[in-house]
Amino acid sequence: MPYDDTASTTPAPGPASATAQEGTKLRRAITGPMLFLFVLGDVLGAGIYALMGVLAAEVGGATWIPLAVALGLALLTAGSYAELVTKYPRAGGSAYFAEKAYKKPVVSFLVGFSMLAAGVVSVAGLSLAFAGDYLSAFVPIAPPVAAIGLIAVLALVNMWGIRESMTGNIVMTIIEVSGLVLIVVAVGLMLGGGGGDLSRIGEFPAGVNPALATLAAAIIAYYSFVGFETSANIAEELKNPSRSYPIALLGSLAVAGIVYVLVAMASAAALPADELAASSGPLLAVFEATGVPLPTVIFSIIALIAIANGALLTSIMSSRLAYGMADRGLLPRALTRVLPGRKTPWVAIVVTAAIAAALTLLGDLATLAETVVLLLLIVFISTNVAVLVLRRDRVEHRHFRVWTWVPVAGVLSCILLLTQQSAQVWLFGAIALAVGLVLYAVMRAIGARANVEE
Repeated sequence: MPYDDTASTTPAPGPASATAQEGTKLRRAITGPMLFLFVLGDVLGAGIYALMGVLAAEVGGATWIPLAVALGLALLTAGSYAELVTKYPRAGGSAYFAEKAYKKPVVSFLVGFSMLAAGVVSVAGLSLAFAGDYLSAFVPIAPPVAAIGLIAVLALVNMWGIRESMTGNIVMTIIEVSGLVLIVVAVGLMLGGGGGDLSRIGEFPAGVNPALATLAAAIIAYYSFVGFETSANIAEELKNPSRSYPIALLGSLAVAGIVYVLVAMASAAALPADELAASSGPLLAVFEATGVPLPTVIFSIIALIAIANGALLTSIMSSRLAYGMADRGLLPRALTRVLPGRKTPWVAIVVTAAIAAALTLLGDLATLAETVVLLLLIVFISTNVAVLVLRRDRVEHRHFRVWTWVPVAGVLSCILLLTQQSAQVWLFGAIALAVGLVLYAVMRAIGARANVEE
């Protein structure tokens, strides 16, 4: 997939032009390697530690198959993000792309609001995963208290500064990857000692259609890869986004996919599917089953760090998206307030954290995960179509360009996944969009009143 130089009046072989770099109140402090670890940490922390048991309930020991399918589908839309982010490196992400492509304020708002709602719901879901078996193996504490406490701590880290948050992400990503490597190595030792059962990695539950079961599980598996889109909302804080963004985004997804497949196979070999499905801390159960002479509390800590990292990065995205939408008049202007020294959008951080804390009271990780996917699929359809619509738009800097079939296939894949959503999830999604429409009407009324008073 080449870079587009024809769109530029002054092609830049090196760093992106000033058009891509200037015009922001935020600090450009994120390098390419930091972005790679940002996406990798968000994707890994958001999926494999929390949802392996849910996948096992759907497809038995063949958990790696829907993960591989979900990776392929995610890469299609990731390619579209790579083109649009390098073309328009703005904090609003998908909402900004919709605004540029469709010129309809209500469409731009609903796309941005869907992305924002998905992010906030995801933070709530990850906080609940944090408060489950992994934490109870370490210290007894009521799950709602633990989930809300985590959200509060993450909000403080987020307000501290983007560079500090990214530094924390680097450390946590290294730890969470080490935990997944530990799982693979431990299961390898288990198999070498005559334990486990490799034949389980291709077994589907009795009486199910493998193709239909895989497709249904791909919905949940897709949640394991969501997180890559959050990087679009920190585009204003990237150094040289035109060069660094595509490499970091696509590379991190590929690495995450390989790790997921290896861990899924190892988990199925170590434990029967029903035992994986029965645990809210499935990888902890796998680690315990291997009999490796290490305290299980060590793996619990690693898993907690991984899940907290995913929640941190998603909370960063949510606050930056809220800031970007407010900066364009789509949300209250108060959300654009930044801390003078830290240059972080503190009001947006507090508001998104408070909503996520309230959502933890729902207490259903699977439903929250599927609702996130539903909302993001709506966003992804908009983004894939926007790539095609905006091909006629020219910018004055060099940017990435995907093959035309990629966004077309991206749209079709999203529609396919939407057909697999349950009625309950559609209801939750409809409620979120209805809230968005009400908020849009309120913002329009406030804007109209302000114009009259002027």
